[in-house]
Amino acid sequence: MNTLYYGDNLKILRKYIPDESVDLIYLDPPFNSKRAYNVIFKDKTGKYPPSQIEAFDDTWQWSDETEETMWELSKPPYSAELYSTLEAFRVALGDSDMMAYLVMMAIRLWELKRVLKETGSIYLHCDPTASHYLKIVMDQVFGVKNLKREIVWNTSDVSGFKSQAKNWIRGHDTILFYTKSNKFTFEKLYLPHKEEYIKRFRKIDEDGRRYRDDRPGKRRQYLDETPGRLISDVWSDIDSFQRRSTSKEYLGYETQKPLALLERIMEASSNEGDIILDPFCGCGTTVAAAEKLGRKWIGIDITILAINLIEKRMKEHFPDVKFEIRGIPNSLASAEKMASTREGKFRFEQWFVTTLGGQPFKSTGGGDSGIDGFMHFRDINNQSHRIIVSVKGGGYGPGAVRDLKGVVERENADMGILLALENPSKQSLTEAASSGRYQMPEVERTYPKIQIFTVEDYFKGIRPDLPDTSMTLNKAKREIRESEKPQKLGL
Repeated sequence: MNTLYYGDNLKILRKYIPDESVDLIYLDPPFNSKRAYNVIFKDKTGKYPPSQIEAFDDTWQWSDETEETMWELSKPPYSAELYSTLEAFRVALGDSDMMAYLVMMAIRLWELKRVLKETGSIYLHCDPTASHYLKIVMDQVFGVKNLKREIVWNTSDVSGFKSQAKNWIRGHDTILFYTKSNKFTFEKLYLPHKEEYIKRFRKIDEDGRRYRDDRPGKRRQYLDETPGRLISDVWSDIDSFQRRSTSKEYLGYETQKPLALLERIMEASSNEGDIILDPFCGCGTTVAAAEKLGRKWIGIDITILAINLIEKRMKEHFPDVKFEIRGIPNSLASAEKMASTREGKFRFEQWFVTTLGGQPFKSTGGGDSGIDGFMHFRDINNQSHRIIVSVKGGGYGPGAVRDLKGVVERENADMGILLALENPSKQSLTEAASSGRYQMPEVERTYPKIQIFTVEDYFKGIRPDLPDTSMTLNKAKREIRESEKPQKLGL
């Protein structure tokens, strides 16, 4: 059941997720018409900017696809009330990015309602830019009576760069909590009592229980009668990464949420063994929290880079984790199919580079720099070195190898690797070999200065002849599942 899907979540929900099969949904659909979120891959040489590839592109624009979706929403099974609401929004917003976002979200929220069990809940984490609109859309999809709470998550201290704004300082996110019916799963959660509260229970009875009897009526109130302080709909005890960007948990992703946030939602609104779905799973915090708490999970994302990052993260969190990845190449034939379209060629590049632990590169100038990615490694003196990656999704010859050699020299890199869908000709292999060998400083080990590595090689279990490039991506810390923790013995 634990599955990562690569692709458009609307298509995947319709094709693979049955009616009323999911217990809990969490989604954090980004919206920001001015910029795209980026995975922060820091170039160890400092030469290239950190925003090297748009991994979580949250720009929504009105298009023919949006118009077609709006038309689809005007017909059954979608409700007349939902369509009327969107029509009213369109009068006010026009064919703007915000209107496009609301239309594309509306049809996805309808599908999410379909897959949610009658006892299920959905938590929608909102950007403040769109939260007031999304709440109205959610009312039409799930019903006004099924809005259970609007949760306020206190995300930052009023300090630093934000404090310079001529405004009230933004310090919270909104999470809309809806259910499908009144039969929803929910467990109240508690925080530990504060020390000053515990001190009020000064007396101990014959059984060793602490109590107080200084209230009107002298009735004994025992400390252990309540497990702690009930958690309200204002959450100030979970730090965002704006507050603690140096946390070992933080992997450097702009939109990353702390595990504690998702663990709270799951502990309150699901049980062990339940199925958790995140249709915009980004860097994978939801699926990591589900794995940790013994839930089954489904994650969906539209970027191969995100899927590969989640795969890496999960295996670092839980070395024995088992899950399926659907939608990315699992054979030479499926890789050829992916690279057969114009859009697919770029996705093929992303997949191949990240699958081998590399860092995809997108030129900020918009032109072809001859660089499709980077890999990095350190020598025994802890000095950083760079490998230039070029990807060919179609035919190529010795000229492509010479071009890569030129880029390696131009960029003063140590090595180059050409990742190819098709097998190389003898002439191409000869051209690569003519570059000679690269010797690691102060060690005898050498590597090809330029090498060609194919998809066929990869699926045969062969790997490139390179130094350890695992430093390219931030490493996730090992997590312990709740089921693996020592059980407390009752006394």
